[in-house]
Amino acid sequence: MPEKILHISGKRKKAIARTTIQSGKGVVRINKIPLPVYGTDVSRMLVQEVLLLAKDHVDLSAINIDTTVKGGGVISQAEAAANSIARGLSQWTGGEALLSHYLAFNRTLIAGDSRLTEPHKPSQSSKGPRHKRQKSYR
Repeated sequence: MPEKILHISGKRKKAIARTTIQSGKGVVRINKIPLPVYGTDVSRMLVQEVLLLAKDHVDLSAINIDTTVKGGGVISQAEAAANSIARGLSQWTGGEALLSHYLAFNRTLIAGDSRLTEPHKPSQSSKGPRHKRQKSYR
């Protein structure tokens, strides 16, 4: 029987995370860095939150989670990684229990954040959507 491998992606702002979940020894890595030493405390907790919610539904010691994140800032990357891991774990279980658990806790773990940047207006396209010409009084 072939080994079960799952590839899934998640996004947040400009950050894109790609996660691979497969059977293993319970190792969680983000950009090849083990989760206990990844990033800042806040970014680490954003990802650990997803794993804590899933521990009743999935045997985390029997799967390996490898995530690659590119683009965006530190927190945006952590939220994109959390999004892709949550989506992957809910597909890995195959049931609705974990999915509904994530949706009840925080909908953006599965659905993502739908907010977009405001489009730039004509004649200020490089400076931002609401930039006006600076006026000089002297």
